[in-house]
Amino acid sequence: MSFEITRRDALVASAAAPLAAVAARAQTSPASTAEPGTIDITLQVNGTAHALRVDVRTSLLDALREHAGLTGSKKGCDMGSCGACTVHLEGERVVSCLILAARVQGRQITTIEGLGHDTAMHPMQAAFVEHDAMQCGYCTPGQIMSATALIHEGHARSDHDIREWMSGNLCRCGAYPNIVAAIRDMAEVG
Repeated sequence: MSFEITRRDALVASAAAPLAAVAARAQTSPASTAEPGTIDITLQVNGTAHALRVDVRTSLLDALREHAGLTGSKKGCDMGSCGACTVHLEGERVVSCLILAARVQGRQITTIEGLGHDTAMHPMQAAFVEHDAMQCGYCTPGQIMSATALIHEGHARSDHDIREWMSGNLCRCGAYPNIVAAIRDMAEVG
């Protein structure tokens, strides 16, 4: 018995093999409409579960803004330098543009929308309003998230400490003196 393979047979077999593998995978895997490179995740944000399908490279910031519809956290530099996207992760402040959404499943996330309520602002939000600690307001959500964490961390002992520990949050309008005053007042309230 002679078994001879021609060049044509080899080419047909090499072209058909990947297609056969894809067809076999489609028959054995559960029905899924997920595109390659996407995953299903559930984020716990402000006490609510958000089931999302995202690209595996999606940052927490983009998942919050583009997929969960929580647009309070702002995209400033998208490099972790400006603090506009600051949120709380398990009570700690983080810049959400540098964290992959898939890495924070099951962990508690708090955004600016989760601080206050429809009927009452969070005391830090009220302090920012009282001290006019904003101009354009773009950086304000990140400033407030950092400020509440700063007090919780115990770093609001002096104006110098407040400025140092808030240095990761930039304000293009230059409202820094009013931001420091708002934080100082909240630190004194305790």
